[in-house]
Amino acid sequence: MKLIVGLGNPGRKYAPTRHNIGFEVVALLANRLGANKSKAKFDGELTEVLIDSQRVLLLWPLTYMNSSGSSVQPTRDFYKVANDELLVVCDDVSLPTGKLRLRAKGSAGGQNGLKDIIRRLGTEEFARLRIGIGPLPPQWDMADYVLSKFGKDEEPVILDAVQEAAAAAIDWVRHGIAAAMNKYNAS
Repeated sequence: MKLIVGLGNPGRKYAPTRHNIGFEVVALLANRLGANKSKAKFDGELTEVLIDSQRVLLLWPLTYMNSSGSSVQPTRDFYKVANDELLVVCDDVSLPTGKLRLRAKGSAGGQNGLKDIIRRLGTEEFARLRIGIGPLPPQWDMADYVLSKFGKDEEPVILDAVQEAAAAAIDWVRHGIAAAMNKYNAS
């Protein structure tokens, strides 16, 4: 079994923000793959899909970004998901808007949701798919920026990035992290 986690913040006011792009990718996967209605479990929303014959859990932590690990860790443990069978999808301010970056493991890179997951799991040894939301503009506070909406000029780029990230997650399930990295990190 594999586990794909989309990071974000719960609630309508956060839905259209930069920080919620992980939620958007997992929602697209659930829709595209015909998931059943999600259920409230482990401080999140959880559903299951099949990709080919592979069972895949989709999780939206509802703990707010900075406490994402308190949803991811019990889900991983309950379903006995190995760390190399976990993919976390999140935003990244160090990447240009819409740019994808897959990694098999690594640091949090300043992303507080990843930081909490690493702390709770006790390891950096899990895959992550980062989606660029653009650099922090001068004179902006980081929290205000990640909780801001995309500009009209950015929206088409982000829509494409969400589609591409969903495809990358499916390829990760089907072909593994190395093949997915070769395909999606090159663009």
